[in-house]
Amino acid sequence: MRWLLPLLALLPALALAEGPRVTLNTSQGEIVIELNQEQAPATTANFLEYVDAGFYDGTVFHRVIRGFMIQGGGFTLDGERNGLQQKKTRAPIRNEADNGLENRRGTIAMARTGNPHSATAQFFINLVDNRSLNHSGKTPRGWGYTVFGEVVEGMDTVDRIAGVATGSQRLNGQPARNVPKEPVVIENARRADNP
Repeated sequence: MRWLLPLLALLPALALAEGPRVTLNTSQGEIVIELNQEQAPATTANFLEYVDAGFYDGTVFHRVIRGFMIQGGGFTLDGERNGLQQKKTRAPIRNEADNGLENRRGTIAMARTGNPHSATAQFFINLVDNRSLNHSGKTPRGWGYTVFGEVVEGMDTVDRIAGVATGSQRLNGQPARNVPKEPVVIENARRADNP
């Protein structure tokens, strides 16, 4: 029984253990994200590699849909005529959406194409609980979108971005909708010290 007391004393410290944090300094304010490396190890490692390389610096939130999500991390400004240009990324990573984390308001998840294992650098922040984006099976339609963290500070900034005026613009020369009329720039993304 004596050995149990020291173990119980450790429980509060274990419960308070936090994942790495990243601060997105945007033209609309600051967003601090805590990453879940325990349940999304490959996705967290991938995101941190892009952060550490300065990849996100100068990218924009290129897709903003009220009542759904804000998406960024892959395009830069390239003048009025050319619209936004996509940055070259590393190879795609394996989808970890079967990790038990759900696309709830304030969570961050990886954006991808129709291929479940196509995520690279782009991410989105959920504005509402988006249950339809959760993993439901290992099929093309059921894979879902990998949640790998959540906003712990700056949801007011996220909501401010969600409220910007959007319209049509060119992404990599192709017409696209839901693009902010005034660019919302990620000025930089840096690891933040845990409090």
